[in-house]
Amino acid sequence: MINVERKNSFQLRLSRRLKEETSHTLDVYLFVPKELGLSTHVISEEAFYHGAISVSRTYYSDEYHLPLVHSRLASRNQLGSDSYRLSLSLYAYQYVGALERTTQALLADARKLRREPTDEPDAWNEKANALTERLAEMSDLSDGILKRLRRNPPSDERLYKYFANIDNYLSWFTEQQLLALVAHMPRGGPFSDIKRRFITICQREGEYRQAQEYNAERVMEDPTRMSNKMRLLRLLIEQPITLKQRTLELGSGEQKAVKALATAVVMAFVSLGVLQLRNALGDITALFVLAMALLYALREVFKDDLRNTLWRWLRRGRPKWRRQYIDPTRNALVGRQLEWFDYKRYSALDDDIQQMRRRTVAQRDEVVMHYRSSSRMSPTRFLSGYEHTRETLHIDLSMLTRLMSKEKHHIYRLKDGQAVRESVERRHLFNLVIRETGSEDTPYLARWKVVVSRSGIVDVERVAENTDK
Repeated sequence: MINVERKNSFQLRLSRRLKEETSHTLDVYLFVPKELGLSTHVISEEAFYHGAISVSRTYYSDEYHLPLVHSRLASRNQLGSDSYRLSLSLYAYQYVGALERTTQALLADARKLRREPTDEPDAWNEKANALTERLAEMSDLSDGILKRLRRNPPSDERLYKYFANIDNYLSWFTEQQLLALVAHMPRGGPFSDIKRRFITICQREGEYRQAQEYNAERVMEDPTRMSNKMRLLRLLIEQPITLKQRTLELGSGEQKAVKALATAVVMAFVSLGVLQLRNALGDITALFVLAMALLYALREVFKDDLRNTLWRWLRRGRPKWRRQYIDPTRNALVGRQLEWFDYKRYSALDDDIQQMRRRTVAQRDEVVMHYRSSSRMSPTRFLSGYEHTRETLHIDLSMLTRLMSKEKHHIYRLKDGQAVRESVERRHLFNLVIRETGSEDTPYLARWKVVVSRSGIVDVERVAENTDK
C-alpha cells in the first residue's frame, strides 16, 4: 500500500511500508502535459533525477510497546544506550508520522466543511459532529502516547539527555498540530468545546516544557530560534533509525570503453582515407591539405554521433544508479537498490499502465517521466525486532513549475446583479501512476491526479486503484 500526499508547496511524498521479503520493485510514472514544453533538451534525465528525486528508508516495527519495554529496562540499567536510543527514536518517529498524517486529513475535512453552505443545517451538523468525534479521538490517543512515554524516564544521565530531547520535541510538535487544527476549524457550533479542549492541552504542554526547563527563555521568546531548534531535534530523532546511503553511478567504465571504441573506429576510417588520398594525389599539395582538413572535420562530427549512439544502445533498459543502504549503528550493509529514470513514449508503456492512465485524445501528447527502483534487502542483518523498513520518496515539482506561464487570467461573473472581474491562476493536471510489487501479497497499481500551478501543488487525489493485477 502506497500513500501519496503533498509534503509542502512543491514536493510530493510517496511512502510505503516494506515487508520482510528480500525483493521489491517500484515504478512511478508522471504524466506531464505537453503544453509545458518538457523534453530531455529542457530538463535532462540526470538533472531531474539528482535535483528532484530523493529517497530515504527508516526502520519500522509493528511492536509499538517495544520502546516502552526498553524504557523500563533502561530505567533499571538493563539496556545499552544504543538500543535505548534506537527504540525511543523509532517510537517517536512513528508517532510523529501518524500524528502528521492524521492532522493533514482532519485539516482537509475542516477546510471542506468551512466552504460548505449551511442551507441544510441538519446535514452540516451531522458532518460537524463526526469531525469533532475524530478530533477528540486524536486528542485522546496523542495524550495517552505522551503519558506512556513519560512514565519511565531513565535514571542514567546519558540516556536522560536523549529522552529529554525527544520529549521536548514531541510536546512541541503535538502543540503545533493541535494549534493548526484550532486555527482552521469552523467557528462556533459544536467546535467550541473541542477548541477549548485543544487550547487547554497546548497550555498544559507549554507549562510542562517550562517546568522541565527544556528550552531557554530567549529561545521561547523567539519563534525562529524555537523552530530551528525543533528542526534539529527532529533530525536527532531520525538519525539512529534512518539507513545511511551511498549512491553510485553505473556505467562509468563502459562509457570510457565506448569512447575509446568510437575513437578507434573513426580513426581507422580516417587513416584509410589518408592512404587513399596519398595514392590518388601523390605529393603534398594544397588540394591534399584541403582533403585532409575535410577528413578530420568529418571525424569530429561522426565520432560524437557514433559514441552517443553506441552508448544509448548499450545502456538501453539497464539501471543507471546503484544505492546501498547501511545500518547507521553498526555500519553494516543491509540492502542494495538499482534505479532507473528516463522519458518514455506512451506506446512503450505496459498495458496495465496504459489502462490505468485511460488517456483521452486531448491528452495523447503527454510527456511520460518514469522512475523505477528494484531493491534487495537483507532482513537477517537488521537489528533484532526491526525486520521492516519504511521508504519515503520525495518528488520535487519545482523544476516543472518553472515551465509554467506567469501571466494571470481574468474571468467575469455576475454578483448581486453586477459584472465582476476576478483574476485566476492557470492550473495544470498531472497524472501519477504507481505500480508496486513485493511489499504486499499482490501487486499494487493506482493513479493519482495532481493539480499544480506555478505557485505550487494545489491538490492530490487518488482516483483509481487496482490490487488484482
